Amino acid sequence: MSGGDGRTSEGCSSGGAREVSLPVVSPREGGILKSRVVTWEPSEEFIRNNHVINTPLQTMYIMADLGPYGKLGYKKHEHVLCTLKVDSNGVITVKPDFTGSKGPYRIETEGEKQELWKYTIDNVSSFAQPEEEEREQRVFKDLYGRHKEYLNSLVGTDFETTVPGALRLFVNGEVVSAQGYEYDNLYVHFFVELPTSNWSSPAFQQLSGITQTCATKSWGMDNVAYFSYPFTFEASFLHEDESVGALPEWPVLYCEVLSLDFWQRYRVEGYGAVVLPTTPGSHTLTVSTWRPLELSPVAELRRFFIGGSLELEDLSYVWIPGTFKGERLSRFGLRAETTGSVTFRLHCLQQSRAFMESSSLRKRMRSVLDRLEGFSQQSSIHNVLEAFRRARRRMQEARESLPQDLVSPSETSVS
Repeated sequence: MSGGDGRTSEGCSSGGAREVSLPVVSPREGGILKSRVVTWEPSEEFIRNNHVINTPLQTMYIMADLGPYGKLGYKKHEHVLCTLKVDSNGVITVKPDFTGSKGPYRIETEGEKQELWKYTIDNVSSFAQPEEEEREQRVFKDLYGRHKEYLNSLVGTDFETTVPGALRLFVNGEVVSAQGYEYDNLYVHFFVELPTSNWSSPAFQQLSGITQTCATKSWGMDNVAYFSYPFTFEASFLHEDESVGALPEWPVLYCEVLSLDFWQRYRVEGYGAVVLPTTPGSHTLTVSTWRPLELSPVAELRRFFIGGSLELEDLSYVWIPGTFKGERLSRFGLRAETTGSVTFRLHCLQQSRAFMESSSLRKRMRSVLDRLEGFSQQSSIHNVLEAFRRARRRMQEARESLPQDLVSPSETSVS
């Protein structure tokens, strides 16, 4: 590691010092709307092409003149009681609906004196004959059929499916906020690292991004910067290893929080990482961060006056670097301090043939999905067993260090 004027550092491992290079990240290009969102003056052709069902209607209004005696015929005293619409299929629409058991409708007039009028709308038509009801059902069936055909034409038939044994992951995410940091005017650099085995992403896919610089505001005891920065990415997992003991790795989201002041001095405020959720749906993740620390007053003075601080050359060192091939990754000698946290909101979608309703396919394809659903459970069980082994090993070491007469007093008395 080095000071603010350089961007080099060394991560520590069990085999000694290791040098890695910082991944090249390009800023996210801002999107520009290609068309207008709202068409204020639509043409006739635009209306015909963009409405779901374009059916000619005939409209009739039932109105009442509620003016005072001797002042009838003024438009300001006219009120619409009911609207009737009839289309070419013979469907009648009544608005508002028939009163029924809801009670009468109310109209309050304003003028010399305020009046309250109540009225009801009742269906006094004779009951429909069986032939008319059957014709009505055919009309509804035809109407819904045309609506379904229209929706199918919008979706199309070219729906892309995955290959057997594959899982596609779509993530629509948002960098919500960052809080608890020392300096103001924060921005977040983030990227997603895919495991080297069986994971891939499209060539055009950008797995990194940088938010805008955001000033903080006081919220409770913390200073919070709200970014609301959206991002999206897609990745694919191809399951090839069918062995029972093989557990798939999952993508990791890394983030680096930096600050930029008025004099264009930047400082690293913290590093953090989190594994992406293994289940589809909406997830809100809070990532705690830390930053390297140098126990020297000179380093803190340099950070305050001229900016810059100790930095990680390889951001994946926050988690387990993908290039690491050993059994244990040692961070011994790396001094750090806890800083703030970053909040992410992720909407995850998963696509796989294993989601099909065919039970035979589910039984035959003992694939990634079943294993991924139990990944978190197996991981927690593994942690519990590992903690139990460590505790048992410490008990055995403590037992061996005790005098023999205390360990087995019965044997001592017999001898």
